Amino acid sequence: MSDCKINNIERFEWPIRVYYEDTDAGGVVYHSQYLNFLERTRTEWLRSAGLEQEALFAATGARFVVTHMAVDFISPARLDDLLTVTVSIRRRRQASFELEQTIERDGARLIAATARIACVGEEFKPIRIPAQVLQQLFE
Repeated sequence: MSDCKINNIERFEWPIRVYYEDTDAGGVVYHSQYLNFLERTRTEWLRSAGLEQEALFAATGARFVVTHMAVDFISPARLDDLLTVTVSIRRRRQASFELEQTIERDGARLIAATARIACVGEEFKPIRIPAQVLQQLFE
């Protein structure tokens, strides 16, 4: 479902600076740190739609969890780089959605990722995405 947008934005972008703590001894971003950058950006994407995750859970009992992720490491990021991390909705289902994410530096793609996000209840069993969330994310 490529026509999914938040506030008529097809691609959400979030800036992230690479700090010393993100790198290995050679000043290159450590591979697992990219997952943190992607997660932070997904959280800010939800916030941009008015969805605070803990408030959502308190109001609906719903949480979002990553159930699958594929990451292509194309080129390394380095200490002090200013990165742009993106989120785009690829597909929506009743209890999950798929996102496409990238990490870029000056327009050059460093990371390409896809993530499947499931909506789960208190028992961590899949549940339908609440109507409020559908309205805020997909309409």
